[in-house]
Amino acid sequence: MAVACAVLALAGAALPSPKPLGVGDRLFPHLGNPGFDVRSYDISFRYGGVNSRPLDARTVIEADVTARDGLPRFNLDFASGEVRSVTVGGRAARYQRAGDDLVVTPSRTQRRGERMRVVVRHTSPTGDPAVSGWVRTKDGLAMANQADAAHRVFPGSDHPSDKARFTFHVTAPRALTVVAGGQLTDKERRGEQTRWTYRVAHPMATEVAQVSIGRSYVRRSKGPHGLPLRDVVPLRDREKLRPWLEKTPRQLAWLEQRLGPYPFETYGLLMADASTGFELETQTLSLFEKDLFTGNRVPSWYKESVMVHELAHQWLGDSVSPETWDDVWLNEGHATWYEWLYGAERGGPSLASRVKQAYKSSDGWRKTYGPPGRLHPAKPGNKIDIFRRSVYDGSAVALYALREKIGNEAFARLQREWITQHGDGNASTADFVRLVNAVAKKDLTGFLKGWLYGAKTPPMPGHADWRSS
Repeated sequence: MAVACAVLALAGAALPSPKPLGVGDRLFPHLGNPGFDVRSYDISFRYGGVNSRPLDARTVIEADVTARDGLPRFNLDFASGEVRSVTVGGRAARYQRAGDDLVVTPSRTQRRGERMRVVVRHTSPTGDPAVSGWVRTKDGLAMANQADAAHRVFPGSDHPSDKARFTFHVTAPRALTVVAGGQLTDKERRGEQTRWTYRVAHPMATEVAQVSIGRSYVRRSKGPHGLPLRDVVPLRDREKLRPWLEKTPRQLAWLEQRLGPYPFETYGLLMADASTGFELETQTLSLFEKDLFTGNRVPSWYKESVMVHELAHQWLGDSVSPETWDDVWLNEGHATWYEWLYGAERGGPSLASRVKQAYKSSDGWRKTYGPPGRLHPAKPGNKIDIFRRSVYDGSAVALYALREKIGNEAFARLQREWITQHGDGNASTADFVRLVNAVAKKDLTGFLKGWLYGAKTPPMPGHADWRSS
């Protein structure tokens, strides 16, 4: 095997056995890596036209060394795929597997404060959708990396606290279209192949990266303030899906009134011909199942509200990313809040009625799944098991309680200030509590503690008659 050969060829002094490391996340203890801060990824994929075969890939990582004593060895999250070579600073490095980590030993210790350049040549498997960040569509591939699957696509630091700039280069047969997060910066024909290059202008967490490859139609339009929009849909469904794509500018304007200017360089919908069981807020290009919009299983107001849910995440979850996975309620609670608000305006139930209905079930969710701010760990083998009703509806109920406590005006100011303070970065529940106290001009730490961590749902302010069973 390639790994064994590399180790034998470069073997030097004996080292302790490698082990998986992480940044200490309670829900995903081995995600992320200590000792360095990734600044950028430059990732190349070569797609041969068959979505069941691994892609040839090359990942270049630029990272700042932060470990006090430097790094004689470091870990990358990379759970699958064949590793063909690793270099650090242009020199061959040893590498070994340890759980879901790739443990790299460079030819010399990387010093604190140094910018290290790591190049990994590898494959990116697409064979098992249950464990791969790649989703097979009927005509190609798309990414769905949340919560811990990006390291099944490319090596890196797969934790939302380590955001970085991304560049994607994808070579595919010329009959196919490639779209990725960010904006297209180059497109080069090479015989029967085309090489596409996309760059993401803002820092991005690995879990919201997106690359789409397929027989796609790309619709380009403008949103508020001339914002470039580009939507990606199966070529044969472009007219059927067009009415839904045309709703985005209105939704953007609606959210900008509440959250401030859209935080990124572009936006669009990726309507994939695939069955995933979820939609996903991949940065600047949200992933949706095409059948959500072509079928009649749910009413139109609901479809629109789901579109707003993923769009709200561009502010809340993508621009302001969680510091740890325990903070995911900040993403999902806020996105659900705006989903419910928008749905009520488009013909769905009122906000109060949805909150009251969710409140009735909230004690059961807390017992089964954990309270919004401290979920039970995911079940083994189920990477999205933390995304449960208590973190969606239960968190939105907690936000409703907060609005009832501090009033509409203070709550609206809180939302905008949250994004102003933490955009393009990370924030924690503790950061949110501090901001609430500042906006409300009183200490609500104990109030929020009950709503976020209590085994029982607290009484709803202003609604003494509401009961949770």
